[in-house]
Amino acid sequence: MSEKNTQELENVLGSTHVKSFDSYCKDNARILINEEDAFSVYMKNLFKDKNITQQTVFLKADIPERYGYKLLSGEKRTRQRDIILRICYAAEMSLEETQRALKKYKMPTLYAKIPRDALLMIIFNERPGDIIEVNAILKEHNLEVLRTSGAQN
Repeated sequence: MSEKNTQELENVLGSTHVKSFDSYCKDNARILINEEDAFSVYMKNLFKDKNITQQTVFLKADIPERYGYKLLSGEKRTRQRDIILRICYAAEMSLEETQRALKKYKMPTLYAKIPRDALLMIIFNERPGDIIEVNAILKEHNLEVLRTSGAQN
């Protein structure tokens, strides 16, 4: 039997009653993930789909590899949204994929009414270059650059 994808599970849920929730969980226990692992699973699946290694992403994001691996495994947590944004950008994620990653990490999504976030949204859509170029664009507009793990409070 093949593994159900998210869309198939959502279709099943469309006709599942509250009383059947326990059965749903039991029937799909092999593929359900807990909330703490949602970000990790999402990112690893995206990297696989994009045929990009974690190592490459961390190098492009200018994040220490060990720290990056710990973030993706859930061994470490960060409160700095810029770190997650760096990883998403380096992984060539779309704006939609980035917003989903931020939600799964329980961080605020980019918000169009905040100038820095608005520019980052444009940057994720246009993909002007690497992280250094992204930071140059932010600086050019007198906005805070995407900080690295060591530079954040």
